[in-house]
Amino acid sequence: MPMDWSFPRHENLPLRNTPVFWKEPTFRTFFSDKRKLHTAAVGRIFRLRPFHFLVATGGGYAGYRKYENYKVEQLEKMGLEVPAKLAREWEVALYKSVPTRLLSRAWGRLNQVELPTWLRKPVYSLYIWTFGVNMKEAAVEDLHHYRNLSEFFRRKLKPQARPVCCLHSVISPSDGKILNFGQVKNCEVEQVKGVTYSLESFLGPQISPEDLQFSQTSSCNSFQNQLVTKEGNELYHCVIYLAPGDYHCFHSPTDWRVSHRRHFPGSLMSVNPGVARWIKELFCHNERVVLTGDWKHGFFSLTAVGATNVGSIRIYFDQDLHTNSPRYSKGSYNDFSFITNNNKEGIPMRKGEHLGEFNLGSTIVLIFEAPKDFKFHLKPGQKIRFGEALGSL
Repeated sequence: MPMDWSFPRHENLPLRNTPVFWKEPTFRTFFSDKRKLHTAAVGRIFRLRPFHFLVATGGGYAGYRKYENYKVEQLEKMGLEVPAKLAREWEVALYKSVPTRLLSRAWGRLNQVELPTWLRKPVYSLYIWTFGVNMKEAAVEDLHHYRNLSEFFRRKLKPQARPVCCLHSVISPSDGKILNFGQVKNCEVEQVKGVTYSLESFLGPQISPEDLQFSQTSSCNSFQNQLVTKEGNELYHCVIYLAPGDYHCFHSPTDWRVSHRRHFPGSLMSVNPGVARWIKELFCHNERVVLTGDWKHGFFSLTAVGATNVGSIRIYFDQDLHTNSPRYSKGSYNDFSFITNNNKEGIPMRKGEHLGEFNLGSTIVLIFEAPKDFKFHLKPGQKIRFGEALGSL
């Protein structure tokens, strides 16, 4: 018997007197033989803006690079030397597309939020466990004492926790890891083995604006020679990386006088050893504060380099310094002189004296003049603590 596929008619159902409005959706249609394809106005539902695309792409790529750096670190722990693989220009540009300055300012504001007393110990304990912080060295070990993350990061140490070496002329200004050290050659400085940056780009011009025309025709070696003030001396450098779990304050590495400060606004890319091995002239890209002056052997400089979530660089005697501003001109820098009519000596600093602090971990770069018989007492990659010897004559 053939089956009846007709639908029953409901003729007796009452109809409501409610008017029905039907609006045809604004779909674009495409015809293909017997099929009719509909595509919605996707742009109205979800608009993929260039900023969102760059953030998502750059953030994903940064995560990928983080994983690659982790693999390199594991190989190094096994004693295998991994050759540096430099980033291409588009990779650097992609990394820079991540709004690290904005994220760093947001992180800085979050650090200022006062935590409830009951929440402080769990939050700080998680950080201590993650980064291996030794709270027994802290002047105040009670975690409830620190009202916010900023106070916890800037915690002071017990006086006996970091004895200052008196036998050597230059000490480590901070806790950290030695990335590189040695002589400056051909106006190039190694940030890690095999990866360099320009000394002149890093410190900026050491001449007055009136001599700008001369500087454009001068060689790079002449710039290096300008920094060496005494015959027979050489220029040396040392790079110290501060991890998030390290003591975040930095101190004077020797007895010297600070005469000038130069602030370079810039990017806030990560400065961990993996990224330093990947991006050439990383320290020249990032925001940094250069302190220059002199010590008993001639020119001396200490540079605090900013990093992701470390836009805040504080120098205790410089109240006019403001880092990680929302707006800045690319390639610009701000100069400030500590030598005035009333102060001909600048800012005298004693070895081991408090100098400044980071909001989290970052990098310290020392570039200084010394006699040819100056010797470093270091090994690349070694851990070092504030107060321990860097080198001596």
